[in-house]
Amino acid sequence: MDELAIIQKCQGGDMSSFEELYDAYVEKIYRFLYYRTKSKETAEDLTSETFFKAMRGIARANDIKQFGAWLYKIANNTLIDHYRTQKHHASLDDEEVMEVKDPQNIERDSENKFVLEQVRKELKKLTDIQQQIVTMRVWDDLSYKEIAEIVGKTEGNCKVIFSRATAQLRKTVPLAAFILFVLTKQ
Repeated sequence: MDELAIIQKCQGGDMSSFEELYDAYVEKIYRFLYYRTKSKETAEDLTSETFFKAMRGIARANDIKQFGAWLYKIANNTLIDHYRTQKHHASLDDEEVMEVKDPQNIERDSENKFVLEQVRKELKKLTDIQQQIVTMRVWDDLSYKEIAEIVGKTEGNCKVIFSRATAQLRKTVPLAAFILFVLTKQ
């Protein structure tokens, strides 16, 4: 898929081409929002709102270098707007993101859940920007270039922040726990 060509078609009035962009990113944006809201319904609503905003904005956006980064920025801003309108902010610990994948082995899943909970508690000790960069890099599989565009920092700065944050996590979280955290991303 040539994203630039699709963007140009959309900007030329052929909005049916937007479906290809939607199909390529809907699951990624949903996961991005679900991980941050811990609510299926809220994540679905915010995902829809994100794509609606993207559809409306694509025609007038002249500087889309990377569609994915542009879309994540919209999703992040939509999430911020959502929390501004809420009286209560959702906590990373409110619900478990990882679903039980193997009902035959509940003991293993319980242990995994406990370990993931420890990682999440340690993750919350990081600064907001460190949390954002670590989750975007580990959970969302975004490149440093995409992350830099979303958070408004340089690529090099994002690499340094990620490196320092993961070094801090490694001091307090066993390597096996962090690896489990990385492997259970959905």
